[in-house]
Amino acid sequence: MPAYGEHAITLASFEQIDREIGEHHFTAAEYAIARRIIHTTADFEFKQLVKFCYQPIEAAIRALKSGAPIVTDVSMVAAGISTVVARTWQSQVTVAVQQATNPLSARRSEPAQPSQIESPILSHNRTRSAIGMANCIQSHPGAIVAIGNAPTALLTLCQAVESGRWQPALVIGAPVGFINVVESKQALAALKIPHILVEGRKGGSAVAAAILNAVMIWAWEQ
Repeated sequence: MPAYGEHAITLASFEQIDREIGEHHFTAAEYAIARRIIHTTADFEFKQLVKFCYQPIEAAIRALKSGAPIVTDVSMVAAGISTVVARTWQSQVTVAVQQATNPLSARRSEPAQPSQIESPILSHNRTRSAIGMANCIQSHPGAIVAIGNAPTALLTLCQAVESGRWQPALVIGAPVGFINVVESKQALAALKIPHILVEGRKGGSAVAAAILNAVMIWAWEQ
C-alpha cells in the first residue's frame, strides 16, 4: 500500500517525541503506536502504560485485510478514527452505545440524564454502553473493538470472551476514570486474546482512537 502521508506538523511532532522518549523496548510497530498516543496526549507516561499482548498488531493486520468491522464503545472514538478509516481500509464502524435503547429511564418519554447513562452505582451490565456492546456480539464476529470511555463495555466484552460467545480479532482497552476502570483492564489482561491495553486509570476516547489509527496506518503501509 502507498504511504499514508502525515501532515508536516505531525511529522515534526513525531521527531520531537523521538528526541525525548529515551530508551524503550518497543518493536517498530509498537513504537509507532506508543508515539501516536504520546503525540495525542503530550504525556510520556504512556510509554510505561501501554501493553501489547498476544501479537495484537499481527492480528489487526490480518483482520483489516479480511475486511473485519470495527466496534467502538462511544461516538468520540468513532469520530477520532473516521479520517484514517476513510483514507485507508474503509472499514464498517459501529458505535456500541448507539446499539442500545436507554434501559435506565423509568419512562421512555423521558430523556436520559447523564447520571442514568453511566451511573457507577449500577450493575455494569445495565448501562447503555454494556447493553450496546452485548448487542454487537452476534452481529460483529471477529471485529476489532476499541474502548476508550466505558469500562462497563469492556467488562461486558470480557465476559462474552470468557464464556466463548465472542472472539474479537483485537481489543483496544483504554477506558478512563475511577469506577470499574482498573477492574475492567485487569479483566482484559487476564484474557488470552490479542489486545492493546493502557494500564491504570488513564486512557480516553482520544487515546483509543490514537491506538487504532496507528494500527490502521501501520497495517496500510505494510
